[in-house]
Amino acid sequence: MRILNHKIGLGESVQVKMDFARLNTRDTIEVPIIVERGKKDGPCLLLIGGVHGDETNGVEIVRQIVAKGLNKPEIGTIICIPLLNVFGFINQTREFPDGRDLNRVFPGSDKGSLASRFAYHIMKEVIPHIDYCIDFHTGGAQRFNYSQIRIDEDDEEILNLAKIFGSPYIVYSKSQERTFRRSMVKLGIKVLLFEGGKSLNLDKTVTKIGIQGAINVIHELGLKDFSSKIIKTNITNQPIIIKSSKWIRAKHSGMYRSDVSAGQKVAKGLKLGSISDPFGDFESAFKNNQEGYILNSNHAPVVNQGDALFHIGFE
Repeated sequence: MRILNHKIGLGESVQVKMDFARLNTRDTIEVPIIVERGKKDGPCLLLIGGVHGDETNGVEIVRQIVAKGLNKPEIGTIICIPLLNVFGFINQTREFPDGRDLNRVFPGSDKGSLASRFAYHIMKEVIPHIDYCIDFHTGGAQRFNYSQIRIDEDDEEILNLAKIFGSPYIVYSKSQERTFRRSMVKLGIKVLLFEGGKSLNLDKTVTKIGIQGAINVIHELGLKDFSSKIIKTNITNQPIIIKSSKWIRAKHSGMYRSDVSAGQKVAKGLKLGSISDPFGDFESAFKNNQEGYILNSNHAPVVNQGDALFHIGFE
């Protein structure tokens, strides 16, 4: 295996650093790529966090996997990139320094924008080696995602891996064009996209679910025997499969209060929350109009008309 001109043989552990993009001060920002190879050849799994620079919980999941040595396979290869968008992480923003969303420029171009060139080199140098990927994300801004795995529909192998991962929800979600996930799927790579938590926040429960899910998948792929660590699903903890969903948006601007929580099953007619002015003259409650599950909940205390308040999924 050769990554960024580093030859990595079976049984080797190597950290290579990607430095194709520079700040406007000409300073280099290096992105560590941690490669662990077993002594026998086998599948290659990529664990990646921080495609968006402010999605810190995904970074924490992959960081803990590396820190605990869970990324050292007996067979095959595990590549960890705990933080892809170092630029955004430093500034605690979602975007790249050029203002672009890195997750909307794949597969990139060697003659494009800064973000596009960065995406191009990832696709060229790392992705050709990958068979499977777990891409760790969080909700944006103040929107909290209950732990869920997003997958493309009509792929039995990836559905089985999603069930083995063990997140409470599996969401059928068609990958958008020019996303990292879509670009990998087009190459035949099997991708699990994990969503959990919110931006600029660390949540211990979400982190625990993400790490355990990775352990379950590593074991299932035969990369390492985690028999003593895996948690098998049973009739009481089977993931709920979400086949469709919709967003509930604010009909008014003002102070926002939620009456339900992410992960909760909500009946038709249940009060979801209310929005008021700050002066005590106006308050408007809103209800749920179809039974479903809260996949995402907005934690912001003040909202604008049209803001997403809840993402509700349906079986």
